Amino acid sequence: MKKIILPLLALISITFISCKEENKNPQIAVEKIEEVRSSIVSSERIQIKVQLESKSGSEAVGELFLTEVKGVVSLTAKIKGLTPGLHAIHIHEKADCSSIDGKSSGGHWNPTFKSHGKWGDEGGYHKGDIGNFDVSENGYGKIEMETNEWCIGCEDDTKNIVGKAIIVHMGTDDFTSQPSGAAGARVICGGIIR
Repeated sequence: MKKIILPLLALISITFISCKEENKNPQIAVEKIEEVRSSIVSSERIQIKVQLESKSGSEAVGELFLTEVKGVVSLTAKIKGLTPGLHAIHIHEKADCSSIDGKSSGGHWNPTFKSHGKWGDEGGYHKGDIGNFDVSENGYGKIEMETNEWCIGCEDDTKNIVGKAIIVHMGTDDFTSQPSGAAGARVICGGIIR
């Protein structure tokens, strides 16, 4: 934040002086200052690192990074210790991984009250319906995606993922069973905390 404040103050000063010299119109100065502030804020990079911990007797662990730049959130996760094959990953309602089975994180995050489904399907999906990812024979898996349907710490409750949890399930999401895709036990949990 300090890195943004100094350039912002310098730009405001220059903008204000140039407006005073050219136009002597304070309204134009205010508009230019707001333009500069908006461009700096919109290019700001926000990142959260989420530690993924074992649940339900699993030994799986990992790290997940969420990065927002210009209104687009990227998710990258690396996980080890899972059984080979497909596993479901979702965003759940609460950043609470205190229970041994991960159920303290609540159900799927679904702020728009849609049916559970596959991410991007026209039939609808939860904002937390990330989907399935593949785990290799050696137990390693990687997930990558990006979307403008999430934000990190914004004021829009239908987009803000802060305060939610990342859950990896033992099984595969079938994309049809309601309300959560019949993906089985929660084997990994990590709170999205800023």
